[in-house]
Amino acid sequence: MPDFVTLQVEDGVGTIRLDRPKMNAIDEQLHLEVRAAAVEAGERDDVRAVVIYGGERVFAAGADIKAMSQLDAAGMRTWGTELQDSFRAVAGLAKPVIAAITGYALGGGYELALCADFRVLGTKAKIGQPEILLGVIPGAGGTQRLARLVGPAKAKDLVFTGRHVGAEEALEIGLADAVVPDAEVYETALAMARKFAAGPPLALAAAKRAIDQGLDLPLDEALTLETRLFAELFDTEDQKTGMTSFLENGPGKATFTGR
Repeated sequence: MPDFVTLQVEDGVGTIRLDRPKMNAIDEQLHLEVRAAAVEAGERDDVRAVVIYGGERVFAAGADIKAMSQLDAAGMRTWGTELQDSFRAVAGLAKPVIAAITGYALGGGYELALCADFRVLGTKAKIGQPEILLGVIPGAGGTQRLARLVGPAKAKDLVFTGRHVGAEEALEIGLADAVVPDAEVYETALAMARKFAAGPPLALAAAKRAIDQGLDLPLDEALTLETRLFAELFDTEDQKTGMTSFLENGPGKATFTGR
């Protein structure tokens, strides 16, 4: 049984819950448990959307610096590769993923949040990439996913200064997708996830793949990818259900099975 991370499933939503007192510091065991939970969520048919949540007090305050400080370059290369693989398991989920952020999401904690499709912040949340203050750089996607999210100039500001960003500024510059009172963070993320869970799983997976993979392709290749994924959905039961329901009952009333 995992010690720090659980997958709790209800109403089509799987919550990946981090619980490593006091600050959900990310060590090897925690990130491997995150990976296992993400793989399980991806494989389960009863999970149609995912919420990542660190609890009422903190999302994840960053990597375990005490453990990291003992490593040399070779050791960190091995550790960092494993950490990247764990975070790729989250980013690669073919299901909508929402990070529910209270308190701090710093360093590796915010890099984990960057693996989600959406980020819901509490009003008192603080996020950032403070690795530069330790004489290093983000090593779990912070230089890459952050720049793709908000552009290179804003990413460089955050990475070069290591400053903490409050919730309202995060919303303004695109680091957050919603800001709500701290006590409402998880329920807001859960409500978003339930809406996605009621949608067509195969079409949502195709949409996520088209956007995520298309961003790294030349436009003509990305458009070809979109056309292929679009056409493939016409061999699914969900497409036939959705279009028949639209013609007979109007939009938004279909029930999808994921077949």
